[in-house]
Amino acid sequence: MVLHLDDLELIVKSLMKKVQFVLFCVLGLLLTAVVTGFAQGPSIDAPELIPEVEGTKGPTENEEEAQGDVEELERRVDLLAEELERLRSGEGEREISVDDARAMGLAPSAAAVFRANRGLSIAGYGEFLYENYASTKQSGAPGGKGTQFDALRAIIYTGYRFNDKWVFNSEIEIEHAKEAYLELAYVDYQATENFGIRGGMLLVPMGLVNEFHEPTVFLGTERPFTENKIIPSTWRENGAGIYGAFDKVSFRLYTVNGFNGQKFSSGGLRSGRQKGGKTKADSMAVTGRLDVTPTPGVFFGASFYTGGANFAMDTDDLGLTIVDVHGQVQVRGFDVRGLYATASLDAAARFNEKQGLTGSKGLAEKMEGGYVLFGYNVLSQTSDIGGPAFTPYFKFERVDTQAKMPVGYSRSLSTLNNFRTIGFELKPIPNVVVKVDRMWVTNDAKSGLDQFNINLGYGF
Repeated sequence: MVLHLDDLELIVKSLMKKVQFVLFCVLGLLLTAVVTGFAQGPSIDAPELIPEVEGTKGPTENEEEAQGDVEELERRVDLLAEELERLRSGEGEREISVDDARAMGLAPSAAAVFRANRGLSIAGYGEFLYENYASTKQSGAPGGKGTQFDALRAIIYTGYRFNDKWVFNSEIEIEHAKEAYLELAYVDYQATENFGIRGGMLLVPMGLVNEFHEPTVFLGTERPFTENKIIPSTWRENGAGIYGAFDKVSFRLYTVNGFNGQKFSSGGLRSGRQKGGKTKADSMAVTGRLDVTPTPGVFFGASFYTGGANFAMDTDDLGLTIVDVHGQVQVRGFDVRGLYATASLDAAARFNEKQGLTGSKGLAEKMEGGYVLFGYNVLSQTSDIGGPAFTPYFKFERVDTQAKMPVGYSRSLSTLNNFRTIGFELKPIPNVVVKVDRMWVTNDAKSGLDQFNINLGYGF
């Protein structure tokens, strides 16, 4: 039997009333004994009564039983008070490992409400980003961007566990110190230990970053460009679906509203996100993922998205399919991650005609991108778990948003970009991270612009 906070408070109040009643009874018995002693006190002429009167000074059998009941009740109250304080202080929360949270599509802070026994939970994360762009582009032309320092994100997770089965979770975000967004909001029904149903505004379960976008989780001052242009993180839409984990295999399968295809461009799919606000739902989509975790810290899998993207008043649809394969290894201080994603559009030529796009400005039939990242925590063999971490890393990434063009359209030389990044991240504690890196950008148009970045992030 699991005792919740509200139940314990009711039990404590009930026991306190019982203690007060028993104490009142004992006090009444003692007062009765005292009054009786005075009323029947011995006279000088009756010394033989003295032993009887003296005998009334000791506790009666009923008083001893009552005193024992009081002591037992007090002991129980003390135990329940300790349990109540333990629950209030957060001790005894549900244990959810990093791998268990990932299997449910949850980053560490996002999983806060799932660790709670009952009631309200608060968590969050944020990051500040300093970007110093090169003064000139790859061709030698002026860069034109200079330097900027951004309060990039400040997020609060609020959740509520109603009981063992029902949970509400949400993420409210302030971007650039002024723009407010609802990033996720859903109700979970945890039918069993291994299976659940989820509905509301959902994170699309694709890639390595979209669901796990907290700055203490991903390496790098900025999120990967593949998971910006092709998997448009943070990507959330309205829908419902199921999730589960059985032994070493986890899955998620959702139905969500589709893209607003009218906003697609030669630069990728990102602008087509509807973000849950009065979404066009004539075209729905199905998305899901399957991951295998052979050992703690290691997982690999694949995810997909397929559906229509409405782009004209006559309900014309772009048939869109996105697929990715991904993997991550975090063992003995090593951190290796990789992803490849491709997007296919089956009516790109018709879209370009309706949108009046010509030449290299057209939407592609195929987009693709991928990256590999290597890091090593040099303090992993000397510091304790949860201690400081210092991880130099290197990332190579290639993104092409016009990998294949429709007949009659040409490629832009600026849509195939290579990114090489070298840097490090320092975690004095697991909840705080400082990242510093240098990124070199190249493309055939010679418009690549290098940059130096510093990121301060936190999560709780």
